[in-house]
Amino acid sequence: MELHQLQILRELGALGSVTAVAAALRVTPSAVSQQLAALQRGFRTPLTRRQGRSLTLTAAGEVLAAAGAEAIDAMAAARSALDAFEHDVTGVVTLSGFHSAGQALFGPVLREMRAPAPSVQLTDEDVAQTEFPALTARYDLVLAHRMEHSAPWPTQGMRSLTLVREPLDVAVALSHPLAKRRSLTPADVAGERWVTSRIGYSPDDVLTTVAAIANHPVQVQHRINDYGAVAAVVATGDAIGMLPRYTSRSVDDRDIVRLPLEGVNTLRSIDLLSRPENLRRSSVRAVVEALQRVMARLSG
Repeated sequence: MELHQLQILRELGALGSVTAVAAALRVTPSAVSQQLAALQRGFRTPLTRRQGRSLTLTAAGEVLAAAGAEAIDAMAAARSALDAFEHDVTGVVTLSGFHSAGQALFGPVLREMRAPAPSVQLTDEDVAQTEFPALTARYDLVLAHRMEHSAPWPTQGMRSLTLVREPLDVAVALSHPLAKRRSLTPADVAGERWVTSRIGYSPDDVLTTVAAIANHPVQVQHRINDYGAVAAVVATGDAIGMLPRYTSRSVDDRDIVRLPLEGVNTLRSIDLLSRPENLRRSSVRAVVEALQRVMARLSG
């Protein structure tokens, strides 16, 4: 039983397919299958089973994967002890972020990195809320968003750190009758035409709640995930929309008004997700601290 075999078993449980594990670990699917077969030879109890075309973990496999995660973490702790002794904060740190977080945080975080500092590699990953945990197999740090009323992030083999709790505000054109209001309720906006996000993203989640509270179906005219494009549509008066309060400050507000929505929880949590062994690295912690400073300024 080798440590890399336990890592493959854990990733199979997290990602759900040999192909996905191979992509995350940058090896071939056949190499993944060979290592799983070698691991299985050390145990009489089956660790995996076929479910359709997918390969999934058995209950025994899940137990071994959980124990393996602890072994991987322990090995990372040993390596981290040496890193701490040498005060090494250099190295490559990979960071992914959804679009609005990337626009708001990527540039300032790079400016926060002062020598000696890690080399930060940035990637934008605009995925639905449920897909963020899987990204921790590919990146050291993952910027993710989660509506407060939704299920918490998984805790098995993953850690989460909240950077900010961010409200979503209603955006209307400067010429819209609602623009003179100081705040809005679901009843005020349910009958409007909307530009919102694709299903599975924060604005659409809030809009579904608005319809339920107002007991009125909403008319979705446009589905756009880019907040700059949302603001441009809102400015024409064709529809109203929803914008995050802190991470969309780069949006042109000259022709729109942002208004808080009362009577419904519009808060989303912007979190950092990571594998626990990554957080033991000094270089990764340096990027986490930089993100915390930038977000504190942005939300302050």
